[in-house]
Amino acid sequence: MRRTIALLGLPLLMAVGCAPADSAPARPSSGSPDQRREAFDQRAAEVAARWRPGPAWTTGYVPLQEGTVLTGDPGFTPDTETAFRAGWYRDQIPLPAAKPGDGSIQFPDGTLRVPLVSAAEAYAQLDQGDPPPCDGRPKEPGSTGGPGRPKDGGPTIEPGPDGPVSSPVQTACIPLTVIAVKLGTASVRTSRGVAEVPAWLFTVDELKTPVARVAVAPSAVAAVPPGDGPTGPVPDGVVGAESLDAADGTRLDYRLAVGACDTAITPRVLERDDVVVVGGSVTRSTGVCTLQLVLKPVTVTLKAPLGTRPVLNVSSGAPLTCTAARLTGSAVPRC
Repeated sequence: MRRTIALLGLPLLMAVGCAPADSAPARPSSGSPDQRREAFDQRAAEVAARWRPGPAWTTGYVPLQEGTVLTGDPGFTPDTETAFRAGWYRDQIPLPAAKPGDGSIQFPDGTLRVPLVSAAEAYAQLDQGDPPPCDGRPKEPGSTGGPGRPKDGGPTIEPGPDGPVSSPVQTACIPLTVIAVKLGTASVRTSRGVAEVPAWLFTVDELKTPVARVAVAPSAVAAVPPGDGPTGPVPDGVVGAESLDAADGTRLDYRLAVGACDTAITPRVLERDDVVVVGGSVTRSTGVCTLQLVLKPVTVTLKAPLGTRPVLNVSSGAPLTCTAARLTGSAVPRC
C-alpha cells in the first residue's frame, strides 16, 4: 500500500462559542434580515450572469464528485467507516494490469466513448495508504478472540497497568480487504447530469456492497471549471458554501462556511433555468470571538428538480462538487 494518508470527508472539529479576551474582535452586525437577503440576491445574480463553463461542460466528461463511489448501503461499522473515509485497503487477489478496451459513458443526453484504466491502476487510486500504528488494537480484521486474547494463540494480556487501554469510541486500525474485482458501471454526478460511468467494482470482505472506482482514464476527464465570480469582496453577512453533500431531486444539502460566533445562520438560494447559486447569510457577533471556521450543514428546497443545472458557490462562482465520503452512519450519499 502507498503511505499517503487522506482522511476524506472527516468533519472539522471546532469549538463554537466566544473566546477569551485576547482573541480578535468580530466584525460588526451586517444589518437587517432584509438587507442580508438583498445582498445575497445581488451577489448571486452577478455569479449567475458570469457563468461561462466552456464546451467540455456539455460535450465531455466533467465529474462533479469523487472517483470512489459506494454502490449501495455498505453496512458500515465504526471500524469500516473509518477505513473507507481514510482510503485504507489491502488486496488479497491479483489485480489485472492490462487495460481493457474503450468504454461508454451513458449520459441522459447521449453517449461518450472513453479510454479506461486497468484494475491495478484503479486500485492504486482507491488505496490511500496504510492505517497508522494503534497500540492495543488489531492490525488485521478479526485478529482478536476477545479483550486481551489474540486469535492466533499469542500471549494473553490482562487488563491492568501493562495492558492495552480500551475506549468505546476508538476504532480498529485495519484496512478494508479486497477479495474480488470486476468491470462494471457506477452512477456518477456529472456536468451533464447523473451518468452511468465505467468503473472497477471491488468486492470488500467487510462491506455489504462493492466499492466502485471510476475506470475512465485521466486523459478523458475534463477539469471542473474554477468559475468566474464577481471581483469585489463578498458582502458582510453573506457566506459561501464549501461543499455539496447531496443533490436529490429538489433537495440540496450543503455546508456553509460561517464564523464560530455567527448567529441567524440562514441558507439562501437563487434559482434560474440554467443555474442554481447557493450560500447563506449570518448575523455577525459584535463582541469578542475566536477566528474559527465552522462548516454548518444546511438544506434548501428548489422549485424544480436540479437536473443538469450546476450548483455555484455565491462567494467564488465555482461549481460545488459532491464529497461521496461524507457519510452519516450507514447512509449512502445522494450525489
